[in-house]
Amino acid sequence: METLERYEPLIEDFDAFLDACGRSLPSVVRVNTIKATVERAKRALDEQGVGWTDREWSDTVLELDTTNPGSTWASFHGWIHGQEEVSAIPTEILDPEPGEKVWDACAAPGSKTTQLAALMDDEGLVVANDNNLGRLSALRFNTERLGVTNTAVTNQDARNFSLKPFDFPAFDRALVDVPCSCEGTIRKNPTTLDEWTMSHVRSVAGVQKGILRRAIQATREGGTVVYSTCTFAPEENEAVVDHALAAEDCRLVEFDVGLDSRPGVTEWDGDEYDESLAKAKRFYPHHNDTGGFFCAKLEVEA
Repeated sequence: METLERYEPLIEDFDAFLDACGRSLPSVVRVNTIKATVERAKRALDEQGVGWTDREWSDTVLELDTTNPGSTWASFHGWIHGQEEVSAIPTEILDPEPGEKVWDACAAPGSKTTQLAALMDDEGLVVANDNNLGRLSALRFNTERLGVTNTAVTNQDARNFSLKPFDFPAFDRALVDVPCSCEGTIRKNPTTLDEWTMSHVRSVAGVQKGILRRAIQATREGGTVVYSTCTFAPEENEAVVDHALAAEDCRLVEFDVGLDSRPGVTEWDGDEYDESLAKAKRFYPHHNDTGGFFCAKLEVEA
């Protein structure tokens, strides 16, 4: 946990934060509304004797009283999908509409891709991209298991993503859930920080900046881009968004998902960021009994 001590100036009740980081995560699933209604999924869980609890901020997120939700009848049939609770936040913030064209820039293994498709009633188009060819099999498996039909899978470096294969000039929305140092996943993967280095944080931040800028460029005027990570590092969060604000025509906008959060930081380690970064949100493990997450919502301007 020594790595996390660098964030003590940012986090109130830091001891509670560390304590939460040391506990296992609750077992959480998302109901896949492409294949089942929430009520039908709940009935299937009831019939199998699996207890569930609603998560108030989302109609489709449930906490289960089993440590193996993948073994349930509902999961086998694709009615529910295991997804860490904060992982469901960015797609809800993006709020895609049926019939729109949406880019998932870093899509594998597909939890957010399939959530996008469900929010769109499996209509329109989701372009699910990932630069890691080996991870695309998991993405394809999840789209097939969950009955998704509106998704096209691509294998490109998102920093240089080309729209040439498509017959439209820009996306309506883009989800940019970038690869990161994953500090916020420590409750799921306790060894996450074993090989953490500041040089890796700086290196991956450079990649993140390129992906976010390309997403803004590939989204139409008035369109929405959501940037998210599962890390606490301002170098990968606010600093990346600050870079995009300075380099591209976009602005940060307010949002609320009904979970306890803290505003984005506007200064860190001697660096100052655009004041609008306070509109971004940080989700800490001890506030909602979740993993850690960062989200920012941007609107593309002319």
